[in-house]
Amino acid sequence: MKFDPLYTPYPSRRMPVYAQNGMVTTTQPLAAQAGLDMIKQGGNAIDAAIATAACLTVVEPNSNSIGGDSFALVWTEGKLHGLNASGPSPQGMSIEAVRSAGYETIPEYGMIPVTVPGTPASWQALSERFGKLPLCEVLKPAITYAEQGYPVSPIIAYNWNRAFQNFKQHAYGPEFDAWYTTFAPQGRPPKPGEIWRSPDHARTLIDIAETQAQSFYNGVLAEQIDAYSKKHGGFLSQKDLSAFKPEWVQPIGVNYRGYDVWEIPPNGQGIIALIALNILEQFDFTEQASVDTYHKQIEAIKLAFADGSTYITDPRSMKVSVEELLSARYAEDRRKLIADHATFPQPSILPKGGTVYLATADQEGNMVSFIQSNYKQFGSGIVVPGTGINLQNRGLDFSMNPDHANALLPGKRTYHTIIPGFVTKQNEAIGPFGVMGGFMQPQGHVQVMMNAIDYHLNPQAALDAPRWQWKSGNLIEVDPTFPQHIAEALARKGHQILRASDHNSFGRGQIIWRDPQSKVYVGGTEPRADGHIAAW
Repeated sequence: MKFDPLYTPYPSRRMPVYAQNGMVTTTQPLAAQAGLDMIKQGGNAIDAAIATAACLTVVEPNSNSIGGDSFALVWTEGKLHGLNASGPSPQGMSIEAVRSAGYETIPEYGMIPVTVPGTPASWQALSERFGKLPLCEVLKPAITYAEQGYPVSPIIAYNWNRAFQNFKQHAYGPEFDAWYTTFAPQGRPPKPGEIWRSPDHARTLIDIAETQAQSFYNGVLAEQIDAYSKKHGGFLSQKDLSAFKPEWVQPIGVNYRGYDVWEIPPNGQGIIALIALNILEQFDFTEQASVDTYHKQIEAIKLAFADGSTYITDPRSMKVSVEELLSARYAEDRRKLIADHATFPQPSILPKGGTVYLATADQEGNMVSFIQSNYKQFGSGIVVPGTGINLQNRGLDFSMNPDHANALLPGKRTYHTIIPGFVTKQNEAIGPFGVMGGFMQPQGHVQVMMNAIDYHLNPQAALDAPRWQWKSGNLIEVDPTFPQHIAEALARKGHQILRASDHNSFGRGQIIWRDPQSKVYVGGTEPRADGHIAAW
């Protein structure tokens, strides 16, 4: 990737970090260091990714959990591999069953929106196929932090408190008791620097490590999940857990100005970023901080989301092929719709999410782009007593309209927000990248990729740059650092500009690039989070 390593046009707490032997970037320092420790102990980037991901379920529990889903892009031995570890809806879950339970729309909290968690299976699958160290060794740091506790970092504490205040209003009843005793043991969330521990979480991680995740899907943990689901009117059963297997998939990509940008195929929404880049590729951009650049980015994202909300779902139910959506002809047709004024392609209003992203790299050139989520902050609010397992609420994204492509059906994977990214050039790995955060993710991918490829910003500067987020219609939210004169110019083009009071909703990204000649890694981490780069 061509960039000026010292060019930092935006205020930042950091410069890019360089290393040769290994690198881990993520939103929490303890998790990043745990991953790097695996490399120092003789493991590889895959072991580092698993260790970091497992740690994040402990040190950033508001954003991800053992009871969530995962996706990964793995570069090893000159090839890119994709892993889809998103779980389907339970076999007993259908539009009719949800309505019979008293709901016209899928609720956000409780057992109803819980789908099969894929995360433990993703760790096992990655470890078995590409790892060097035993899973028991790789999960040790997470187990230690869960048993002995750790000081909660500032931004995570802030989001933890926001989730707690929200849960007090919306998540009440006996099914939520274990969530409060687990995550607010003193009747409140932990403060920054306060020690938090979860012995139940530690025991579950030990069980997963010792059984290669089989306990979660076929053993004691599966039985406990099944029993709690039945007790509180959920659809998830032991049979659903037992039937689940993560899927190795072929990544999808487009060439953007000589670089191949890769995503996981649907049911993930990574294709939205690729559609937008395809639309933008034929425009000539010369300046990052310009009205024309932002306007065209926004309009391309709106068109891409209009397509995504219409077509993305479990690939078995898609009515349009990936190849057609990524074709040059399709991009040209959509490009013609971009005018000098804001337009109105309108999918549904886009909610915020709770997700973690990490990137890892080792001396051998192995690299991993990994993302893990329980969807909303703390997911469903359901913690299975005695396990520390906080279950996701991914079923919330299904449509209750039987004619919609993403209509709820038994055993179906829903439209999925979490997306890891990867870049190659002429079959050489450049490296992993990601920007987590609900429906902000493809928008963040496009903005960060253009910052790096079009404007040659180094990884840290590419992440530091001001961000915008399309919400619905012509409503655009901009972060607090977004230039006021450009915001005003966009408003004159018909965009409805809302300036956010904080950075919380604009995604949290990580990047690792590798120089093909020197083999040196350079990393950037999100200034909007407790981000950290562990390097060796």
